[in-house]
Amino acid sequence: MVESRREILEEMYRFVGANLLDRWYPLAVDRDHGGYFTDIAFDWKIEPVQHKMIVTQARHIWTASKAAIFFNNETYASSARHGYDFLKSKMWDREYGGFYQMRDRSGGMTDYLGFFGEKRTYGNAFAVFALAALYQLTGNPVVLDFASEAFEWIEEHSSDKNQKGYFQFLTPDGTPYDRLSAFKTKAYDEAELGYKDQNSSIHLLEAYTELYRLYPDPHLRDTLLNLLYLVRDVITTNEGYMNLFFHNDWTPVSFRNAPQEIRESNYRLDHVSFGHNYETAYLMLEASSALGLRYDTKTLSTARKMVDHAIANGWDTETGGFFDAGYCFPGDDRCAIIQSTKNWWSQAEALNILLLMSRIFPDTRVYQEYFKKEWDYVKKYLLDYEHGEWFEGGLDKEPHFRRGPKSHIWKCSYHTGRSMMNCIKILAGEDFQLNSESSGFKSLREESMNFIGHWKKTAATGELSLSPQE
Repeated sequence: MVESRREILEEMYRFVGANLLDRWYPLAVDRDHGGYFTDIAFDWKIEPVQHKMIVTQARHIWTASKAAIFFNNETYASSARHGYDFLKSKMWDREYGGFYQMRDRSGGMTDYLGFFGEKRTYGNAFAVFALAALYQLTGNPVVLDFASEAFEWIEEHSSDKNQKGYFQFLTPDGTPYDRLSAFKTKAYDEAELGYKDQNSSIHLLEAYTELYRLYPDPHLRDTLLNLLYLVRDVITTNEGYMNLFFHNDWTPVSFRNAPQEIRESNYRLDHVSFGHNYETAYLMLEASSALGLRYDTKTLSTARKMVDHAIANGWDTETGGFFDAGYCFPGDDRCAIIQSTKNWWSQAEALNILLLMSRIFPDTRVYQEYFKKEWDYVKKYLLDYEHGEWFEGGLDKEPHFRRGPKSHIWKCSYHTGRSMMNCIKILAGEDFQLNSESSGFKSLREESMNFIGHWKKTAATGELSLSPQE
């Protein structure tokens, strides 16, 4: 076991710097127009046309900030600081507040994907996430003030004061709208209009957790606590997976009893996303720990159930890796796989949660075994040894991604960077030195060990649901 740990640690460490983060920074930094390049080809050539979405811009700030602390690396730090001005002067609406969903390369209006001047709660959540990480890196109170302002803007404009949760679709002036509103959208995500969704909710949970660690404001605490309960107790089912979309009263959007043609045409609204489920398991554990909830067996039990459900239903027993999507038909014991591809981000998140669970539950060998299997799958089908980073999808299912783009509005350094840095922190023993100057890494590793210790104590205090393999 020790040899295996050390071998995986060294493999990840060799890859995450030279073959991942060093590929992104400073290449992704747009020095002419600000922010970060979004559209980058498989061989890291910058495409002539660029689109800048708040999600991607924010994720670069977050990843570069975390990498700068992790590696004590000034290139990453300067890359993180670079993104602030574009976020403040171009992505933020100086008239109405809030972050635009999409801008062109120079920060002006664009009709790309039909967003124009619209806003989305999901995108605004990632801006808060980024600003919190940048404040952790810089200690600049101006950055913290901006993060707090962005948080309050979301709460004022997006939150549903009557039935809880958040409205995702916002007009340019920050007003929520639905299918009955006078405002009409041309955006590509129109099919989701009028619903509340798990994806905005879990990334608000993520963002508010990041901010709360540095800004223990009472309003933020109450909001984060309510979000944790919403995700854990309303959005997540008793079976261990999340419903994706909901009506305003939190009735799930479901096409279970609809004809096959209608159900399949509404795939994006109703399926089981294994990656989102175990990613959320991690985000819930983070939120509960940040809130200081002691012996929170309910959150740990729910998180474990979500991971176990994904292993039992979403794992490819032949080739390895987690399938993208399934569907739980009435009366069936297992989910049917309806999307057999294996996107990069869900495989990255799988490494993170499987290794974490193996340390929280050291006597349950299933998590350690699946972590090793997942890493073997990633090495074989997802790591790009020639050009660096990860392919967008597992080559066993989508070999065309060997020449697929390294970056677009939904793909950058965030999932892969976070996963590999988190895994290195957990795998590193006292005998592992990142580099001679990395006092930041030592502190981060201690935080990670304390986080695991917190949940190991919780696991020892109450009855938790057993893994299906036990």
